[in-house]
This record gives sequence, C-alpha cells and structure tokens, in this order.
Amino acid sequence: MSSSSASKRPSDQELVAQFQAMKQDLQSLASKLGELEMDKEEHTLVIDSIKPLPKDRKCFRLVGGVLMERTVAEVLPALEANLDGINSVIKQLVTTYKTKEEAMQAFQKKWDIRIVQQSGGAGARAVQA
Repeated sequence: MSSSSASKRPSDQELVAQFQAMKQDLQSLASKLGELEMDKEEHTLVIDSIKPLPKDRKCFRLVGGVLMERTVAEVLPALEANLDGINSVIKQLVTTYKTKEEAMQAFQKKWDIRIVQQSGGAGARAVQA
C-alpha cells in the first residue's frame, strides 16, 4: 500500500520545477498588469488633457507607428474606448492572477513546500518536509 502511494508522489525535483513554473506564471502576469496600469495612466492623462480643448482643434495620434492628424472630436472617443478596453483586460488579469495564486498556494500546502532563502543570493528552493 505504501509503495503505491509513494509512486504517486512526484519527486522533489519535479515538485520544485512545477512550483517554479507556477511562480513564473504569476510573475509574468504581474508584469503584464504593471504594463497595463501604465497604459491606463497614460490614456487617462491624455484624455484629461484634451477634454477641455475645442472639438475642432487639431490633434495628432500615433496609429501603427504612423502619426495621424485628426481632431479632438475624432480622437477623444477612441481614447475613451481604449481606456475601457484596458480596464476590462486589467479586471480579467486580476481575476486570473488571484486564481493562479490560490492554485499555487494549494499546491504548496498539498506538498508541504516551503521557501528557504539561500545565503548566496535571493534564490529560493523548495524543501519537502
């Protein structure tokens, strides 16, 4: 009986590799969230800057690497739509992040994985108890 339960348990190396992969997924999601937050801030700044301007005033917008001449009336709705899209993507990524974080914590608890700081640097390794 104990040999069958022991054969189902992954090796320590497999556990560490899987845990590190989960941790990397969370880090890449956090990085993407940071980028989107910066985009959101930029969009908000531009919207706040051009909102009080006359609607027929010239405005330039970078589209696919090409600077296009438009009016404030044409650019403002597009920027607001982009901001709404960014906000919805941020909400989805936050939900995904929370789900993956809970899965990682459950995995860590299931296999009793603890993070041990190494003296040589900021690296971490998993230890099976």
